[in-house]
Amino acid sequence: MDSRKRAAASSNSPSLVFWSSSFPRQPARVLIVEALPPRWSETRTVLCDALDNFLSLASSLDGPCRIPLLSLYAVSRQRECLLPFVQVRGNFARLHSCVEELRSIPSEGCIRGAAAGADLLRQAVLDSLQQFKQYIRHTSAGSQAGSNISVEVTLVTSQPGRSIVHQLEMGLKDADLVSLKRLLVVQIYSTADWGQDALSPEPAAPSETEDSLMLGTEVDLQQVENTVFAIETVFKAWLQEQGGDREHLHLLLPSPMDNLIPVCVKCDMQERMISPALIPLTPKLGVKTESIRDFLPGTKGSANQSPAPQTLKVIKVLRADGVCESVLYGLPLVIRPTTCWQLDWDEMENNQNLFHALCHTLRSRDLFLLLQVEPAQKSAAGASGPCVYSHYILQPSPSLSLLLKPVVSRELLLPCSQLALAQDPAHHAMQTIQSCLTQLDEEFVLNPLSLSSNLYQHLRSRGLLSQPRYPYRIQPPQEGPKSTGSRQPRQLQNYSRQLGMNNKVRATVAPLPSSSAASSSSSLGPPPSKASRPALNFLSSSSSGSSRAPAPTRQEGNDDDDNSVLIQDSSKQRDTRSDTEQ
Repeated sequence: MDSRKRAAASSNSPSLVFWSSSFPRQPARVLIVEALPPRWSETRTVLCDALDNFLSLASSLDGPCRIPLLSLYAVSRQRECLLPFVQVRGNFARLHSCVEELRSIPSEGCIRGAAAGADLLRQAVLDSLQQFKQYIRHTSAGSQAGSNISVEVTLVTSQPGRSIVHQLEMGLKDADLVSLKRLLVVQIYSTADWGQDALSPEPAAPSETEDSLMLGTEVDLQQVENTVFAIETVFKAWLQEQGGDREHLHLLLPSPMDNLIPVCVKCDMQERMISPALIPLTPKLGVKTESIRDFLPGTKGSANQSPAPQTLKVIKVLRADGVCESVLYGLPLVIRPTTCWQLDWDEMENNQNLFHALCHTLRSRDLFLLLQVEPAQKSAAGASGPCVYSHYILQPSPSLSLLLKPVVSRELLLPCSQLALAQDPAHHAMQTIQSCLTQLDEEFVLNPLSLSSNLYQHLRSRGLLSQPRYPYRIQPPQEGPKSTGSRQPRQLQNYSRQLGMNNKVRATVAPLPSSSAASSSSSLGPPPSKASRPALNFLSSSSSGSSRAPAPTRQEGNDDDDNSVLIQDSSKQRDTRSDTEQ
């Protein structure tokens, strides 16, 4: 990402909010945390750790802005705005201090009733909406984004979530919720609460359904376990694209036999992980696999020095059917037994046998290997912070080779809701899809040689249309409007000096007369003055007047020729020489 864009995006000025064109519908975020005793003592450490982890990741991401604004409220003895609307990117110091302030809220004190706690939560929601309206009204981003700006409120509580949702719906029924896109109630439960009535979904009463419809906004309930990873997953959903007003993908299938219109299946796309390339780290998280040079560790010696081998430690054996392709990323690398000439024959043969046995064992048992990169210099890495590890999957193949693919870590994994397949799809839909697929050719093996992307044609057309950056020949300066005749020879002399500025003496050579031309000219009479043959003339670069040649009177030949010739009348030159001798 461009440094200027990143600097503008990470600025604390409210007038420089970075609304990305790639994520145009990302809402501002409000987090309301209920810190009421006695449950706050159980959830405080886990919630603050998860929030601190998430904000350290979100504030360090490059690329399009995923969280334009964030505000944080705490509801304990009273409602308190710990963080007004600020930008997340590049603002971790302020966000971390806010998390520490939330962590410092005491967990002891008087226990409020459920009604009083719900009323404080309702007031916090209304206060956050009012703050958002004032922020948008007083910033230039509000006039630019217009109706695309909305806010989503996430309320974290330890009370029974169903009752909180009902009380919020009743309390916000008459409020102005135009800018509110969604209200999410997150109930944190412990393992001891599992199976209680608070976690069992209760059917909504008719009055509750009517109130929900009258509210005019979406109120969701999500129950998560009191663990750092589970709460992190709730926050990481903020990083995903929140459009929903337009489908992402149209999948075109051939038309069925009984219909001429192609079948279009409309789909949405969802990110499964955060790309490690969006995190500016040194060393990089997840070594790149675009080339072997990117994979090997860097060396501080000379450029001609070969890099040291990368060390991958096998830490686990995995079943092949237990690895999901959605957690793998990057370009794969083919691993083969080494043919380095520095190894002796015995060592190379032994290494070949070991590699062959490894390939055969993994393939026969249908196993994968989980690898971890060993840091080359642990002491140097520890000086600037903890070591960052990357992980890989090693897959067997039918040949004497292995396939190396990077695997995502838990920090970069995004939530992904997997929809369960129904027992059987609709009968008419099955007939339509099967009829479409019968129109396609079936191949037993995927051959990439049969796939052409027209890349060569595109590169050739682009290379021929583009202008060369550096011209091969020096073009003469463009002649401006003609002025007096005395200035033109001086300009020609200056340009001649530029062409040969490194030469002490330069010769201006005229073409020699041919015998045929001489005979024809003698028979036909005197030639015109324009065809007179100029003499050889030397121009010196010194400033003395005796060595400098007289100024030329005209320039003959094509003006576009770079090697221009300065012509001087030979008869005048002979007269000048005779006068000098006398």
